[in-house]
Amino acid sequence: MSAIDSLYQLERRMLTWCVRFRYRPVMMQCIRWISRSGDGYVQVFVPLLYLWLVPSDAAFHFAMLIALSFFVERVLYFSLKNTLKRKRPPEIWPDFTSFIKASDQFSFPSGHTMASFLMAGLCVQEFGMIAWPLFIWAISVGASRVFLGVHFPTDILAGALLGCVVAVGIFQLWL
Repeated sequence: MSAIDSLYQLERRMLTWCVRFRYRPVMMQCIRWISRSGDGYVQVFVPLLYLWLVPSDAAFHFAMLIALSFFVERVLYFSLKNTLKRKRPPEIWPDFTSFIKASDQFSFPSGHTMASFLMAGLCVQEFGMIAWPLFIWAISVGASRVFLGVHFPTDILAGALLGCVVAVGIFQLWL
């Protein structure tokens, strides 16, 4: 068995374990809510809140940094998704069903996770330790995508890594 086959088997076991939670409706509603929070609402709300609470050049520059960062992130995301074209779990394993319908066709990397880690990374660099709980949110968004059956765990790892790399890179260039 090759390393890729072993990885796929491990991911299948992880996804099968996650499926067990589908019979807990309250938990699945929470997981869906967490996943939806990664749809971009936080990425819009945080800079707007900062501008409203602290109307200053710093808040405006942070909002511009967010906009530039998400432009770069979305270009990278769409390029990778449409170049690599990794199928989603239900397409690879016909006996596996996802809890929700994915918004696009391909799986790698997880855009929700990538955007969440980008937001968390930018906020930590801008605001310091007070923003570290955003990484808990970002991890939760990534995990929710696996529990919902629309991503493999490695899609989440790649999204987290790419989001952090973009956050650090853009922030350093912005200085």
